Amino acid sequence: MAMAKRSFKDSLRRLFLLHTLVPISILFVLFLIFMMINSRFLLINQTTDAGKKIKSAMEEVYSSYVKEMNEAATLDSVVAFTGSRAQGPEVFERFYDFNNRQRVKSIMYIISADGNIMASSANYTSESSDLALQAIARRMHNQGLAELAETNHIRFSHDRYTAYTFAREIRDGGAVLGYLIYQLYELDLQKLLFVQNNEIAVVTDPYRTIIATTNNLTQGLMNKYSLASDSKGYVWIDKGKYYSKETYIPLLQWRIYTLSAAEGNRSAYWSLAVFFAMASLLLWIVIQYSARIISTRQSRAIDKLIYAVRELQSGNMDSYVYIGTGDEFETLANQYNQMLQRLNELVAQNIELSDLRRVIEVKHLQSQFHPHFIFNVLETLRYAIVVDNKLAQDMVLTLSRHLRYSIGNERDHVVLGEDLEYIAGYMKLQQIRFKDRLHYREEVDQEAQAALVPRLMLQPVIENTIKYGYRQRQSVSLTVVGRVEGADLIIEVKDDAGGMSRERLEEVRAIMGSQNNRAPHIGLHNLHRRLVLMYGDRYGIEIVSIQGEGTAVTFRLPYRKEETNVQGAAGRG
Repeated sequence: MAMAKRSFKDSLRRLFLLHTLVPISILFVLFLIFMMINSRFLLINQTTDAGKKIKSAMEEVYSSYVKEMNEAATLDSVVAFTGSRAQGPEVFERFYDFNNRQRVKSIMYIISADGNIMASSANYTSESSDLALQAIARRMHNQGLAELAETNHIRFSHDRYTAYTFAREIRDGGAVLGYLIYQLYELDLQKLLFVQNNEIAVVTDPYRTIIATTNNLTQGLMNKYSLASDSKGYVWIDKGKYYSKETYIPLLQWRIYTLSAAEGNRSAYWSLAVFFAMASLLLWIVIQYSARIISTRQSRAIDKLIYAVRELQSGNMDSYVYIGTGDEFETLANQYNQMLQRLNELVAQNIELSDLRRVIEVKHLQSQFHPHFIFNVLETLRYAIVVDNKLAQDMVLTLSRHLRYSIGNERDHVVLGEDLEYIAGYMKLQQIRFKDRLHYREEVDQEAQAALVPRLMLQPVIENTIKYGYRQRQSVSLTVVGRVEGADLIIEVKDDAGGMSRERLEEVRAIMGSQNNRAPHIGLHNLHRRLVLMYGDRYGIEIVSIQGEGTAVTFRLPYRKEETNVQGAAGRG
C-alpha cells in the first residue's frame, strides 16, 4: 500500500512537470494564430461596416435631392419665377426650408433656357463658377436632357467647393423655360465619409471620378480613383498597407471604397506576445511548486476512497467517505456515497418486501382455509348432495381447484388469465351461496390476459367487496376490467356495494400511503406497498369510492410478457 501510494504521487508530479510545457507552447501558438485571425477578421468587418454606413448615408442624400428636384421643378411658384420673376420669396423660402433639413447642404440656381443666371442662393459667386453652371444649362438645352446628375468640382467663394450637381428642366406646357440646379458641398459630403474605425473613404461615380474622399492621396490623374487592390484586398498608399473594400450602390451607380490600415496594431500584438511569454515562464515555475502540493492532496483522496471500498467489502454498510477537494475526487466520493445510500435503500426495500411477502402468505393461508368460507361452502354442499347431485359434484371440483391454486406457491407471478380463472372459481362458489344476489362479470382484453401479475393479487379486493358489500346492499354486482395503456397494465375492480364515506375513503388512502402501517386492516396497504416496492412509485393501487353508489379499485402495473407466459399456458392446458 505504501509503495503504491508513493508511486502514484511521484508519477502524478512527473506528469505535471513533463506535460506543462506542451499546453503552454500550444497555448502560445494558438494565441498568436488567434491574434492574426482576429486582426484580419476585425479589419475586414470594420471596413465592410464602414462601407455599409456610408452607402446608407449616400442613398439617403441622393434620394432626398432627386425627390426635391422633381417636386420643386414643377411647382407653380418656380415656373412663374422662371417665366416672369414673380413669386421669388416663395421659391427661396422653400429652398431654405429644404436645405436646412439636409445633412449635405447645397447651393440652388435657376438658369434660363438661354443660360442666364436668374436666381442663386450663394451670397458670392466667382466668374468661373457662373460659367460652369451656364455650361451645364447650355449642354442640357443642346442635348435635350430633362434631368442631370453628375460629378462637378466647382470652386466658390472662400475656397468652398461643390462636388456633385443635380439639375432638372423647368417647363411651362411644352416649352422649356429654364433649369433648376442644386450644387452639393464637397465638405458636407466628406463629413459623411468619416466613420468610426475607418481610415480612408472614397466615393466615385460610374466613371471612377472621385466625388468625395477623406484623403487626397487616393486621387490620380483627372481626379480618378487610382488605387488597385491585390488578390487579398490590400492596397498601398505612401508605403502604408491598407485593406480595401468596395461597396456598390445600384441606385446611384456609385462605388464606395473604404480603407483601413493593416499594420497599425502590429506593435501592440508583439507587446502582448512578449507579455504572454513572460507569463508562461512564471507559470512554469509556479507549476513546479504546485505539482508537489497537488500530488500529495490527490493521493490522500485516493487513500480515503480505497479505505472506504475495503470497509464496504468487509460488510460495513456505513462506510461513507467525505472528500472536500472540490475536484473530480470529490465528485467520485459523492457518487460513491450515493451508490452506498442507494444500496442501503435497496437492502431495506428487499427486507420490507420479504416481510410483506411473509405477511401476505400468512394472509393467503388464512383466507385459503377461512372457517366461515369453508363452513358456508360445506353447508351449501350438504344441501346440494340431497337436492342436486350434479351441482354437488361441480362444487367439489371447483373447491378442489380453488384450494390447490391458493395453496400452491411455486410461482410469485402468473398470467392474468390464469389468476382470473381462480377468481372465477371463487365467485362461482360464492354465487351458489348468494344466488341471484351476487353478479360477476369480466371485461379483460385478450392482450391484458397475457400479462404477468403477482399471484392472488385481486383476491383481497374481491373478498373485501363480498365481506362488506352485503352490509349495505341485498344485491352486489362486481366487475373486473383489464386493458393495456402504453407500457402499463390497468386492472379495475368495480362494485355497486354502496361505497364508503369521504372520511373513511381518506382514512384508507392514508393507510395505503404510509410506509409503516399500524392499522388493524392491512390487506390493501400490504398489497399496495408490495406493488410499489416491486415496480416503483408510479405503480400501485388507487381507490375511488362514492357513498351510496360503489367503489372502484384500480391496479397499475408495468405490462410484462415473458417466456413464463408460455409455461403458464402450457400448465393450464
